[in-house]
Amino acid sequence: MLAAFASRIDPDDPLGGLEIGEVPEPSAPEGWALVEVRAAALNHHDVWSLKGIGLPAERLPMILGCDAAGVDADGNEVIVHALVGDPEWRGDEALDPKRTILSEVHPGTLAERIAVPRHNLVAKPEALSFEQAACLPTAWLTAYRMLFTRSDLQPGQTVLVQGAGGGVASSAIALARAAGMRVWATGRDERKRAFAEELGAHESFEPGARLPERVDAVIETVGEATWAHSLRALRPGGRIVVAGATSGFEPPADLSRVFFKQLEVVGSTMGTREELRQLVSLLQSTGLRPRIDSTLPLSETADGIAAMIAGDVFGKIVIVP
Repeated sequence: MLAAFASRIDPDDPLGGLEIGEVPEPSAPEGWALVEVRAAALNHHDVWSLKGIGLPAERLPMILGCDAAGVDADGNEVIVHALVGDPEWRGDEALDPKRTILSEVHPGTLAERIAVPRHNLVAKPEALSFEQAACLPTAWLTAYRMLFTRSDLQPGQTVLVQGAGGGVASSAIALARAAGMRVWATGRDERKRAFAEELGAHESFEPGARLPERVDAVIETVGEATWAHSLRALRPGGRIVVAGATSGFEPPADLSRVFFKQLEVVGSTMGTREELRQLVSLLQSTGLRPRIDSTLPLSETADGIAAMIAGDVFGKIVIVP
């Protein structure tokens, strides 16, 4: 079958290690299921993998991709939850210390067919297309957990979303607006700020801009470039929820502001199967849908990843085998 996979690691030229070609068919051990992939979505995780972050050379070649929607062997339309954990773990699977994401240890979703644990399959409603459903398991689920599990935000409160062009950030803008929050966003150029307002942001600002007032929470996935601004933007007792650092992992600490203002810094990673089901239900009840930037065949995966690296993306890039 055809798949997009990492054949070598190159931190300076990640696309140099990407190949599109024939790979063996997946097999499903006991408790696992085969899924015919109808759509998969790209994430920055794919870029990190090609750079060797979370994917050591000894695991190569590795099929890339975290997100997928498709049809299982029984003909059910399904969404694939991307977290694979310890079968013995009980409780919040996002806290499982042995958890991995598809394409780190187990082959990923940028293929014609995949094998995943059966309990990772969540029913896809007819109201969502395969392309829309494929956008949910990573970026949208991460944003959902940040907002509704980790931020403690309530309708009517104000949230600042840093870096409007990113997949998690753009998802958070749409979800926060749908939940009745006042949403502010930053974007590094006028097109990104306009995109944020199209998604539902009430106002958008340049990075580092002085805001009209302090916010209740910040959704932070940019990291080093925006961290100081995120701390300054918070009201006393406010909370930063951080789930990524696309600009770097060494932000200035500014600890005096943290303890004088009694700020909270809360980490968040991916989400649970139940949160994915809740996200799907929210989309059904509100009519909210992921914004899709473009849909590409599997053979053009490199073009999609190149667009992500360049930052020239407005919504999710979907790959259709």
